[in-house]
Amino acid sequence: MLKRTLFFGNAFHLSTANEQLIITNKETAEIKTTPIEDLGFVVFEHPQITFTQSVMQLMAKNNTAVIFCNENHHPSSMLLHLDTNTIQTERFIAQIKATEPLKKQLWQQTIKAKLLNQAAVLRNRGLNHTPLAHKATMVLSGDSTNEEAKGARVYWKTLFGNGFKRDRFGDGPNSALNYGYAILRAASARALSGSGLLPTLGIHHHNKYNSFCLADDIMEPYRPYVDLLVCDMIDQGFNCDALGKAEKAELLGILTVDVVTKKGKSPLMVSLTNTSASLAKCFKKEKKSVFYPKLT
Repeated sequence: MLKRTLFFGNAFHLSTANEQLIITNKETAEIKTTPIEDLGFVVFEHPQITFTQSVMQLMAKNNTAVIFCNENHHPSSMLLHLDTNTIQTERFIAQIKATEPLKKQLWQQTIKAKLLNQAAVLRNRGLNHTPLAHKATMVLSGDSTNEEAKGARVYWKTLFGNGFKRDRFGDGPNSALNYGYAILRAASARALSGSGLLPTLGIHHHNKYNSFCLADDIMEPYRPYVDLLVCDMIDQGFNCDALGKAEKAELLGILTVDVVTKKGKSPLMVSLTNTSASLAKCFKKEKKSVFYPKLT
């Protein structure tokens, strides 16, 4: 079942009763309810949102990713349940014991998929995609020649012009890209936890201050879906620099965007689940390749 995403941009109080989320508007006293089992993601943006402990317990039980925003209204942290798979210990062990050659092969697949999807974004926008497609064929084990970084220099200038600089704190559509990536990161971490994997232990990212290295790894081929969404938003007149509620709601829609796989079309959040499940099988040496979608 496709899980729902709830965004709280006003002051609410949340409680539970009979496995239902009770949502009380603090300003109007209006009360709404929704089954917690239907929720995949919950975004808390308003500083005056309050909740009972049972809310967090039930969301953890149902593997609902809870995303908290900072004073700038950007996602800054998330809450995930780490006990969501019946054979979690077995998968943790397989993940920890993964050899360097295996991790390098998995990273090669990941970067190749990312470059191909970036090329597809450029093709979709009527731009020259050939250099990115070529770089995808050049990726070696572990991306030892750093084709990802080389491709990025070509990709961003082609997509947004020579004056654009991809930066976490940069101008232009960077704000929208950052917001979309933060949502994508939370979705990746949730999928990994659901597959019994440790989001912290990456195959390439290894920053000791990063609690979601593996999520950052598997989300790489999915980033171009955010890029394409932001481009479409700009075409439609959305303000992708100073994000309002309309822009954030549009960006949250990335989770339900249809992606194409060998099995046909499926929502992006479902595809992430398939990706994490295939990765778990790769760690156990039951599969040789990670399941990644192909952007068309």
